[in-house]
Amino acid sequence: MKLKEIKNNAKKYIELCKLLYTDSRTPKTTKILLWIAIGYALSPIDLIPDFIPVIGYLDDIVIVPVLLYIAIKSVPKDVYIENYVKILNK
Repeated sequence: MKLKEIKNNAKKYIELCKLLYTDSRTPKTTKILLWIAIGYALSPIDLIPDFIPVIGYLDDIVIVPVLLYIAIKSVPKDVYIENYVKILNK
């Protein structure tokens, strides 16, 4: 994938997470997982400090996407599809 495609896909998934969060049909566990993912990404505290070469940033690259994946998988399929179609139509 090209860098531009990755950037565009990331923007779409951020918008999707926003829509899922504001949707009243989204379970509370999903909303909590989304908050944890955002908090971990923005937090200066990491499981592995960033000053350790390569491994320090690896936890950010792995943990945040895994949390987002679990959050999105916990959304009912019809809610996910409806919000995903909204993002694609923009």
